[in-house]
Parts: sequence; C-alpha cells; structure tokens
Amino acid sequence: MTLLERYILKITFSAFAACLLALTGVIWITQALRELDLLTGKGQTFLIFLTVTGLSLPALISVIAPVAFFLATIYTLNKLNGDSELIVMSAGGMPPGRLLRPFLALAAFVCLAVGIISIHIMPASFQEMRQLFTKIRADFVGTMAKEGQFISLENGITFHYRERQGDSLLGIFMEDLREKNKAIVYLAERGQTAEQNGTSYLVLQKGSVQRKEPNSRDSSIVAFERYAVDLSAFNKEGGEVVYKPRERSTLQLLFPDKSEPIYREQSGRFRAELHERLSSWLYPLAMMMIAFAALGEPRTTRQGRGMAIASAVVAIVLMRILGFAASSGVARTSAAVIAIYAVPLASILISLLLILQGSAMRSTQAKFLRMLNNLLLARSPATQKA
Repeated sequence: MTLLERYILKITFSAFAACLLALTGVIWITQALRELDLLTGKGQTFLIFLTVTGLSLPALISVIAPVAFFLATIYTLNKLNGDSELIVMSAGGMPPGRLLRPFLALAAFVCLAVGIISIHIMPASFQEMRQLFTKIRADFVGTMAKEGQFISLENGITFHYRERQGDSLLGIFMEDLREKNKAIVYLAERGQTAEQNGTSYLVLQKGSVQRKEPNSRDSSIVAFERYAVDLSAFNKEGGEVVYKPRERSTLQLLFPDKSEPIYREQSGRFRAELHERLSSWLYPLAMMMIAFAALGEPRTTRQGRGMAIASAVVAIVLMRILGFAASSGVARTSAAVIAIYAVPLASILISLLLILQGSAMRSTQAKFLRMLNNLLLARSPATQKA
C-alpha cells in the first residue's frame, strides 16, 4: 500500500472509529435508561445493571458498524474533495480502483468484525442475557420482595413477608395461582433463601401448605417443620428456559432439533435468523460502495455535493428496507432466501458499475479533449507556416 493509500486509510479509519463510538454511546445510553428498572424496581446491584446493558453492545455494534463506515466514507471523500486533493489525484492519473483500494482494505476489516459478531458473539450475548433475566425473575424473593408489602407476579404468584431479621424472613405468605382452579397457599413463621447447583430455593420453617383442588370446595392442609420451595418452578417458562431463534447459536440454527415445539411453530423464523446472520457481513461493503459511487467523482468547489449525499442516503434506506422485506419473506417461504443475499450483492454490483462507468466516461472525455486539442493545433496558422 502506497503512502497516499495509507493516508486515505488513516483518515477513513479515524472517522469510522469516531462515528462508531459516538453512535454506539448514544444508543447504549438510551438502552441503559430503559434497564434502570433493574436498579429501582428489582433491587439489583450496579454491577448487574452494567452486565445487562453491556451484553446488548454486540447487537448494537453489528447494526451501527455499517452505518458508521458509510458516514466515514462520506466524510473522507468530502474532505479529500474539499481540500482539492481528490481533483489533484484525478488530474495526476490516479484511477478509481486505486482510490478505492484503502476503502476496500478497511471494508474487509469491518465485514470480518461484523460477521464474527453476528455469527458468534451476538447470539452468545443474547443467551447470557436471557439466563441472567431468568435468574433475576426466579429469585423474586431476593430481588423484588419488600418488607411489609404484597408483590404480585405476572404468572399468578403473590408473596408477602412481615419483616426481615438478618438473613431470615419472618411472617411469610405465598399464594400460587398459576392454575386458576388450583390454589396453593404457603404460610410460615420463618424462611430463608438458599442456592444449590445454580437453583434458588426458599426454605420455610414451622408452617403449613393449603391446597384447594379444582372442582372441589374442600381443601387440604399439611403442616411442616421444614419445607423447601423451588423458586425456579415459578418462572413463566415453567422452570425450563426455551431460547428464541435469535438466542440460539449459529450451529443450532444450522442443525435445529426439529422435534422442539418452538421449532415447529417458528421454523420460518429460525431460517430467517440464520440467513440474516450469514448475510450481515455484506452490508458494510455495500454501504461503502454506495457512498463511493455517489461521492468518488472529483468536483470543483462550485459544484455542490448535497444531491450526491442525499442520493446515497436514499439508496442506503432503500437497501435496508428491501433487506428487511427479504428477511420477512424468508420467514414465510424458503424460496425467498436468495433475496436476502441478492439485496446487498445487487447494491455492490450496481455501485461498482457506476464507479467503473464514471472512470470510462472520464477516460473518453480526456481522449476527446486530446484529439480536439491536436486538431486545433494542426489547423493553427503557426503550425501551417512551419
């Protein structure tokens, strides 16, 4: 890579890093504000709050990185043209392919990073986040219960304790109405949370369990001295975590367990998620090529570049809309799989044709001007006298 190409690469990389950090920071803050309920409503530590918000970063980066690269390409080409460097390069005979080389080198890095994040890191972060939220919801005694207050969960659990004494809870009341016609009420003088093999338990002492069977007015009461309640059983998922398609590893999407109920219900979503990940690395290259096709032509300071930038932005928006439409189509039918790759590949190909066509037009224009100049010189009086 020549000194000039390294100069262009340095400007583009600096702009890309600045855009990526700025956009990721702004969007991460908005996401973090939505998770403040972990600190206020669920009583979690600041470390858990940072962990949850940090796990959302891979998904943000995979979406923001192509946009940041697009903005960096526009900034670099505008800067080179504004300083008349692009005009000098073109006048010096620098072909568009050589000018494009540093952008392609950075595109290879960005595409590789986005591909690794989308295929491996992002699903792993989603899985970890799901496990963390499941653990928080399961241990509702330690995370949400407040002294002297009744709390009601979405799955039909009501919990109350009178006061806290050290690590113990006094005066415990818990009602289980997950099954509408089957009520279970736990009463205990004392209780304490414990964890074993990653599972949270509420150990009750000196109490009773009252059960009301469905379609019956009678209820049974069982007194106990010590009774352990599995808190994970009160999860909305019923104690077993069922991962959504976006939370599955890429290998699990490639070779899914077709006997799973979620796969039978959402097989199209599994297919769409897989091909979205496999095609995600194409978008940074496509966005860069669109920006280069719109702004790679050298222009004088009198020629405005606003329309070119607007055209590039419209093309990017149109490409993403078509990409989302293709993803929705893949979820409905496997015949639409080709479209999810065709959208970014067509954008790259069309942009490349526009870049090469511009180069051919400049070459033809230069040849025509040389021929016209030679013709005028041949017909000049000074040339005829000679």
